[in-house]
Amino acid sequence: MLPHPGQDRRDDKVAAPPTSRPRPWRPIIVLLAVMLGMYGAIFALGHNGLATPRLGLDLRGGTSITLTAHSQDGGPVSASAMNQALDIIRARVNGKGVAEADVVKQGNNNIVVSIPGTVEDTRGIGTTALLRFRQVVQAAPTGAIPIPSPSGTPSGSPSGSPSGSPSAEPSGSATASESPSNSGRVLSRALLQDQTPSSSPSGSPSPSPSPSGSPTPGIEQPGGTQVTPAVQKAFDELDCSQEQNRTGQGIVDPPEQLLLACDQDGTFKYILGPTAVEGTHITGADAGIPQSGGVGQWQVNLTFDDTGTRQFADITSTASQQPSPQNQIAIVLDGVVVSAPVPSGPIPTGQAEITGSFTQAEAQNLADVLRYGALPLAFTQADESSISPTLGNDQLVGGILAGAIGLLLVVLFSVLYYRGLGLVSIASLVVATLLTYAAVVLLGEWQGFTLTLAGIAGLIVAIGITADSFVVFFERLRDEVREGRSLRAAVESGWVRARRTILVADTVSLLAAAFLYYFAVGGVRGFAFTLGLTTIIDVIVVFFFTKPLVTLLARTKFYGGGHPWSGLDPVRLGARPPAATPSTIVARRAAAGAKEA
Repeated sequence: MLPHPGQDRRDDKVAAPPTSRPRPWRPIIVLLAVMLGMYGAIFALGHNGLATPRLGLDLRGGTSITLTAHSQDGGPVSASAMNQALDIIRARVNGKGVAEADVVKQGNNNIVVSIPGTVEDTRGIGTTALLRFRQVVQAAPTGAIPIPSPSGTPSGSPSGSPSGSPSAEPSGSATASESPSNSGRVLSRALLQDQTPSSSPSGSPSPSPSPSGSPTPGIEQPGGTQVTPAVQKAFDELDCSQEQNRTGQGIVDPPEQLLLACDQDGTFKYILGPTAVEGTHITGADAGIPQSGGVGQWQVNLTFDDTGTRQFADITSTASQQPSPQNQIAIVLDGVVVSAPVPSGPIPTGQAEITGSFTQAEAQNLADVLRYGALPLAFTQADESSISPTLGNDQLVGGILAGAIGLLLVVLFSVLYYRGLGLVSIASLVVATLLTYAAVVLLGEWQGFTLTLAGIAGLIVAIGITADSFVVFFERLRDEVREGRSLRAAVESGWVRARRTILVADTVSLLAAAFLYYFAVGGVRGFAFTLGLTTIIDVIVVFFFTKPLVTLLARTKFYGGGHPWSGLDPVRLGARPPAATPSTIVARRAAAGAKEA
């Protein structure tokens, strides 16, 4: 096209190819699909009804226990050991999320732990978690004739022992397959100090004292590994029906000597060789699903450091060449055999897997205690009491009322100030509320998150954060309309300017929540967690719901035409007339010249 005779060539403009038309339905459909999936999971977890959030200690009550510390050598309890134990116990009870447990030191040798729920939820927090790997010397069912070693040493035991453990599959890791030591029971029962009465007769004889004179099954013999007649007699008379022999309470576990031990069920007893690998050489422990396992099967994965890797390779190499039961490696937790797997060969990789009849919770409980380390002190439970939720219920009602009032005020402001556009903010608040509720419920079921009064305060503050994002977007949109742009064009240009401000503001809130969660303890962490969670949800709602919804409404006559009640009326907003373009100016001059002619 030739330029106008009086027009400079630089005024020529080449039309850009049309851009792809926005498809606002797509993000809305994706968000709705995610919400349906979340609420489907909530109904599935609720079994006969809708699952509800897990309430914290201050809302539903719980259990408070007092743990009294004792040093391992019988001396006074040091302040450094108490502080270390306090950190480990706090890490254990909060290891699966924001459990909102209250762990405080009381006096010089007491730690008070308050946990939401029943006494079952407090088990295992005060265990020493002394984990050792020992080779089996003898094994026998309780009440049966033991199977001795002909040489009296860990090697040379004849085959045909009661061990029914299948050999581990050849792999780069140790597999603790089913064995008589666990008899289908789970390892975490010993860790949680199972108080279930044994089915053994109550009149069974008590175990004889060990050669060292200790009243416990621990054997301290200067010879180290020889099974003397006195040791054999103590083993024959070992009564695994006694609770302390099945739970590890007061058992002496000398690492360099033989050890008499029961399994946690009291169904098998063992003579174990000296410690081959200490649990302190474990660098990682987590629960997982075996690659070849079936539905519902769980395992505990262990990783050793360099020293532990060498020691574990040595014991698996030695044990794999022995007959049964000396081909078993006993995993001893606080003096109790929790499993006795049979390695198929040397395992030099430093990675081991403990498998068995685990549920997910039981495997995670064991992994948590092993991961967070052994306590430097021994603890006994001195007191136990229940915490009433009466005061928390009143505060919960007050918190919900405050949140409802705040939400109502935001809705009234949106309707009165933004008119029809305020319906968008109301719909967005509803979506944000539904997402927040679903997230709180699912995090409670999957990660142990509990909702406390501090967490509710964080949710109430989030109402203002979410409303602030709407205000930023709507004001940018109205500014674009005031400059004379059509609503469709104003939505896109206003969104480009608003989203940067929204992201910056939400990033600041998220960073504040993250730092607060990291440095705080107790209820303040619950506030920080909910604040960060709702900030992320705010970004999701604005990007996947609010902006696409406004784009759709801009195509309607009510909003796109600038109806007075839409909140986007150009006249009420004081919009300027459209700016004159060069072509418009030329057309006006041509029309004026024709009129004069």
